[in-house]
Amino acid sequence: MATILEEITDRKRLHVAQCKEELPARELYSEVEKLMDEGLAHHSLRNALTHSGTGIIAEFKRKSPSLGWIKEEAQPEDIVPAYVANGATALSILTDEPYFGGKPEFISRMRKKTPIPILRKDFIVDEYQVFEAKKIGADAILLIATCLNKEECRSLGKMARELRLDVLLEIHDESELDYIDDFVSIVGVNNRNLHFFKTDIKTSFELSGRIPEEFVKISESGLKTANDLKLLRAAGYEGFLMGERFMKTPDPGKALGHLITELTTNNP
Repeated sequence: MATILEEITDRKRLHVAQCKEELPARELYSEVEKLMDEGLAHHSLRNALTHSGTGIIAEFKRKSPSLGWIKEEAQPEDIVPAYVANGATALSILTDEPYFGGKPEFISRMRKKTPIPILRKDFIVDEYQVFEAKKIGADAILLIATCLNKEECRSLGKMARELRLDVLLEIHDESELDYIDDFVSIVGVNNRNLHFFKTDIKTSFELSGRIPEEFVKISESGLKTANDLKLLRAAGYEGFLMGERFMKTPDPGKALGHLITELTTNNP
């Protein structure tokens, strides 16, 4: 029986094939080349994290496979500006629709209104999606080691670098450490097992010392308290990707602001 992750990636490949029928790859690539020639702005996710005192990547996520709808009625205009106003270092915006309630247009709608980096959070399995990410205004893409072989991951990372996109490589266990290469900007440890959707932040502590020091490290999933973030920062993490923690509340922006206040209070 296929796992949820296998189901998602199989469906994603079919979706990309449909997108190529609607907008052929050569046309998309030509559009992106024109944008690059025009000097499309890039907000570096890596730089933002290394210069931030909190490192919180606030996520706009309306739905998940494990929880179902979290905030079905939410639109990015409702929440993203509040994230920015309340101190987010960067943004993560889901663009997968069937499983996460996202859309690529969520990023394009927010790009001109957002002065901080935007990560396109999706299951990237084809270079077409890398070009698409650039077109909609993303500053970084997510590559999930579990969804790709090492050759695919390296090729997609190389393409992202050529398009001036930061690469967040997501790993889940020790066996995926050898996916880290020169095209990776940031290494994210996902505390959630994507095959079974069980979460344990011990994963981040176990892998921290195994990631080469030259890479910015972030922890993802299962992060709830300011103390979690303080302990992880002491373990070497510079960023923290958090979505459900905020999206479950009536006012995600205010929830982010409260957490940052807790995180920075009494800090030296």
